[in-house]
Amino acid sequence: MTDFKRRTLHLNSGKQIKLFGNSIAIGKSLEVGEGYAPNLFSFFEPQPEDKSAPAVLNPHKLTPEELHEIADYNIRLWMDLKDNIRKHGTGSPKIFNSEALR
Repeated sequence: MTDFKRRTLHLNSGKQIKLFGNSIAIGKSLEVGEGYAPNLFSFFEPQPEDKSAPAVLNPHKLTPEELHEIADYNIRLWMDLKDNIRKHGTGSPKIFNSEALR
């Protein structure tokens, strides 16, 4: 199973992809890249010299329902990408949502 450890994406094929950040993102155009700015919902771990407790950062005060909505949106994009790869292969520009590229 694919795993993500120490900024490296480990694929079942044995391929390892080193990333700069700590997440993978998909855009409305179905282009895939790194989404390394955890600015919507994230975990904060203070430095050892800091006495504060770890915390969840939720600057937009997203509710569980809103987070589910965001997850569903991204899952749909990933599913669309999978469907397009099955339909067009990996070499065709038809994979991408051309309307979102403009």
